[in-house]
Amino acid sequence: MAPDLDPLPVLDYLQRQLQGTLAENAVTHMRYPTAISQLLGFRLVAIGEACATLELEADPARHGNQQGTVHGGLLCELADAAIGTAHSTLMDEGQSFTSIDLKATFLRPVWRSCLRARAWAEHRGRTISHYRCDIQREDGKVVASIASAVLTLSGDQARGR
Repeated sequence: MAPDLDPLPVLDYLQRQLQGTLAENAVTHMRYPTAISQLLGFRLVAIGEACATLELEADPARHGNQQGTVHGGLLCELADAAIGTAHSTLMDEGQSFTSIDLKATFLRPVWRSCLRARAWAEHRGRTISHYRCDIQREDGKVVASIASAVLTLSGDQARGR
């Protein structure tokens, strides 16, 4: 592989992307942006080691449930994406990860709003890490709080993931 195509660490890649300094031919060993983030319109707005913030323009016309509010499953997906992005900053080449649980507490409804999901590691283990993610409406009120455990995979377990 040519020196300018050596994979960047995920954190460096995402930081450069946010700063607008990512070279056009830059690569990392994970896929960014993710397909689900593109499909749902998630935007990365902040990144650090084991932490990430994503935003979404939520609209019940596109993301609504039977009651006309934003569907709770969308909030779970937004949190899972923020948590996954945060955890990906810790991954070396040859490693991968998977969520092994997710618990959501819904605090108030969402109609049309810019949602901000901020995820951070509460505990970073060698194989299992625990994350929290709070999702806020644009008025600053927390609409959901999510806890998740993430399993880091290495070697044969990570192959093909």
